[in-house]
Amino acid sequence: MPLERWSDRVIVVRLADDPVFTDDLLAFDAAVGGDVVLDFAGVRHVNSSNLGRLLKLRKQAAAEGVRLVLCGLNDEVWGTFLTTSLDCLFEFSDDVATALATLQMGSTRS
Repeated sequence: MPLERWSDRVIVVRLADDPVFTDDLLAFDAAVGGDVVLDFAGVRHVNSSNLGRLLKLRKQAAAEGVRLVLCGLNDEVWGTFLTTSLDCLFEFSDDVATALATLQMGSTRS
């Protein structure tokens, strides 16, 4: 799982398709001290185990007061989030650049 520290408070995680996706999520700890962008560009589909782990990461991020932004979802992955109504729980962006801009704009609000 390529981790890229974008700044002191933002990490970009580039996820791969299963079975690596599951391993990446298990290895990744939301307690990284900053906001996280999860790049799904390399992910073709997600399963219930993946969704469960994402929910756990979301809970950890919320407990630590950091933002978790998912981006680069293809139509199949996005459809899974819509079907399960998880689109209401997560923050989404089109791509990494837009996700980083969203985080930057959010950090400058008073």
